[in-house]
Amino acid sequence: MDHDNPQAFATPSPPGKESFYDRFVKRSADALIAGGLLILLLPVLLLVWAAVVVVLGYPAFYFDRRAGRRGVPIVIGKFRSMSEAVDRDGVPLSDAERLGGFGRFLRRTSLDELPQFLSVLTGDMSLIGPRPLPLRYVARYNARQIRRLDVRPGLTGLAQVWGRNGIDWPARLELDVRYVEGLSRWYAPLMDLGILGATIGVVVWQGLTGRGISGAGSVTMKEFEP
Repeated sequence: MDHDNPQAFATPSPPGKESFYDRFVKRSADALIAGGLLILLLPVLLLVWAAVVVVLGYPAFYFDRRAGRRGVPIVIGKFRSMSEAVDRDGVPLSDAERLGGFGRFLRRTSLDELPQFLSVLTGDMSLIGPRPLPLRYVARYNARQIRRLDVRPGLTGLAQVWGRNGIDWPARLELDVRYVEGLSRWYAPLMDLGILGATIGVVVWQGLTGRGISGAGSVTMKEFEP
């Protein structure tokens, strides 16, 4: 990638016309499913909240600004999985040192992501779509990768069922774009159903093995650098 070439990077284009499926069917399904699951999973949410408070202390939630559809900033919430441990100079320890066994369990089981059902309910996110990434990444996408911002970010997506953080950035972003392209095709509902079904299996598999939770040489995912 040529960092000195202004044409090497792209900015989000004006909003395109959403398909009927994406605008009405998918959005309605998102709201209904997310609302139902929030009610159904309320005991689990309360239990995880209590466990985080006991093990890691307050606050139990971690909030971060991410890039939503068209790159518009959104705030997503997670259950906190890292301690706030610092060294003798008051500098936070590395992610690896602050992520203990309890935090690893939350991430392996994806329990830390449960609060994002609220973002789905409000319309900031969808159940299925490219994962919301940091705002600073937007300026780093090339003209093809920027298309991942054409749709609402999702709780799960094509990249998540094909390896999550276990695959490199170029492959991950390409899968996101392929999902966006498929969303305008006749088979979009089948694609979403397939991803939703595969996600259940992936969550169980990752919970048992821990594979795909982090990138190579990192406890999370390495910074995206084009």
